[in-house]
Amino acid sequence: MESTPQTEVRSSNLKPKWQERFAFFDQHGGPRTETFKAAFRALPFRKKLLINCNVIAFFFGPIYWFVLGMWKKNLVMLGIIMAIGLLEGVYEAVTGNVVPRAVDQGLSTAFAFLYAVLTNYAYYLKQNKGNQGWNPFEGQRLN
Repeated sequence: MESTPQTEVRSSNLKPKWQERFAFFDQHGGPRTETFKAAFRALPFRKKLLINCNVIAFFFGPIYWFVLGMWKKNLVMLGIIMAIGLLEGVYEAVTGNVVPRAVDQGLSTAFAFLYAVLTNYAYYLKQNKGNQGWNPFEGQRLN
């Protein structure tokens, strides 16, 4: 995929990490494409982490997505988190059983992981493709 002058302008003011991620997405497409999968498998471990994970998003996901301007996708993610919390509360109220702490921690870790792996491509779509939709899983292998 060729980058347009507008794409170059948008990504030139980013940090080198983001530029490298965006260049990889420009060259190989999104995580669902076969060219991406083949190129990703060929990368060394540290490069795989750079392309696929975002450490800041793991620890500060909801705040970071608002800072990056991905508020629509973030509202959907927060809605999913709150819906699962509500389901836990309903389960506790109906059965009288308390949801084990390990389940709560597991769910929190799962959402932190989701923020970490969804951030890079979602931000690429926003910055380079102008896509600011509501689907946080757009173009991912998860959906």
